[in-house]
Amino acid sequence: MSEPSDVLVVDDENRLADLFAAWLSSEWTVTTAYDGEEALEEITDTVQVVLLDRRMPGLSGDEVLRSIRADGYDCRVVMVTAVDPDFDIIEMGFDDYLVKPIAKQELLETVEHVVARGEYERAVQRYYALVSKKGLLESEKSDRELAENEEYRELCARVDELEAQVDDRLSELSSHAEFVAAFEDLRSRN
Repeated sequence: MSEPSDVLVVDDENRLADLFAAWLSSEWTVTTAYDGEEALEEITDTVQVVLLDRRMPGLSGDEVLRSIRADGYDCRVVMVTAVDPDFDIIEMGFDDYLVKPIAKQELLETVEHVVARGEYERAVQRYYALVSKKGLLESEKSDRELAENEEYRELCARVDELEAQVDDRLSELSSHAEFVAAFEDLRSRN
């Protein structure tokens, strides 16, 4: 297995996979896989984004996607394919879909956007988990007990910090469509 990577490019067209990897390598650590079996060998917990072709001989991109989700990898998957989307995509667990041919800038922006959506989702989950704990303590403890407890004050500070972080991440999502996609990601994973 290779070094840990941020992006795994999976395409049976070797030159295209290598081109995508070259485009991304200035910003990301990239690994390439030239078929579905190799993709499943190369994926690790360090992979943030998988760029995945749908039509490959042997193990298809759809099958690789199902395996990635079934194995519990917490990465974003972008289908990068010549297959025009059809209604079968509704139940598929990918985060974005690009139809070839694609330009370098489109690929770079897509990777950046799905990473930002993932960071937003994680921040929102942490925020709501802490807000829930804070609310539970406030319903069970007196104001005096809360005021005297250092751990509670630290929890309140962390809630405020995460709220600001969530607001910052939300402003990074530049369009309504990205916000909706991030919200749907969050909802579908819970």
